[in-house]
Amino acid sequence: MAKKIISPCISICKTDPVTGYCYGCARTDGEKKLWKDEKTNENWKLENLKKIKSRMQGWQLNTFEESYNHKLKQGISLYKKKLLEE
Repeated sequence: MAKKIISPCISICKTDPVTGYCYGCARTDGEKKLWKDEKTNENWKLENLKKIKSRMQGWQLNTFEESYNHKLKQGISLYKKKLLEE
């Protein structure tokens, strides 16, 4: 059985009005809907992860990688973790 791919949402959900990409995860609204659709296969999700990372660079990519890796290991993004600690 294929490993379940975890959503790239890192809880920074604001869409750039120019590009249409989320500031946190660089997904479009359409991509976000596909991630929530239970019929979307894991191969598509894996390819989409590569695509969204290619849209990022510099600090945005570094922040995404750090928070997403934390989410994979701890089950929660760094942003949500900080909110819960406050």
